[in-house]
Amino acid sequence: MTALMDDPTHDAVDARMGASLARLGEYFMGKSPLQRAAEALAERLDALDAEYAVGGALAVNYHGVMRATEDVDVLIAADDLARFKECWLGRGYASLFPGSKAIRDAEHGVKIDFMLVGDYPGDGRPKPVSFPRPADAALRGDRFRVVKLEWLIELKLACAITAPHRFRDLDDVVQLIRKNALPRSYGDQLDPSVRQKFDELWNLAQHAEEEY
Repeated sequence: MTALMDDPTHDAVDARMGASLARLGEYFMGKSPLQRAAEALAERLDALDAEYAVGGALAVNYHGVMRATEDVDVLIAADDLARFKECWLGRGYASLFPGSKAIRDAEHGVKIDFMLVGDYPGDGRPKPVSFPRPADAALRGDRFRVVKLEWLIELKLACAITAPHRFRDLDDVVQLIRKNALPRSYGDQLDPSVRQKFDELWNLAQHAEEEY
């Protein structure tokens, strides 16, 4: 396995993110609504000069593990989300219900989930790991901003530890370890609260994929 670049150039961020979105588009039989929704959202957040980072399954895809998804997950500060909603709700976007953080791109029929800076992953209860500021956690391209690998893994581990039903997060971490050929010591840079779980999954990732 060959490790992927962890801090690529702006052009490389755009190229890889565009490629991963395109491959997801192929999964959905062409240029998918998901791809159009992600691209439109990025353009509109940039126009507002909002700090954000694409997370969730699209970030997993960016970091080399291809899997389909139906939602766009975005890390954002509360004030930037409020500005986006003030500008765009009723103009192609709608809240799922009154007071909902999540919205729906009405044009493309795609749900957009927002992860607010300072909130807690998983069960939502206070824990050592919280959603970071996009400025600290994002790889930046000219068209896309994507959650860095170390933050993606840390958040997925914190989520899975406190929300055991989210087993997909655990599998994502195993596959990210494999795809990026991460060493065992990679866990040393993660929050201490998730290091044991990383170590467990690192051991699991060393087995042949067909055995998992």
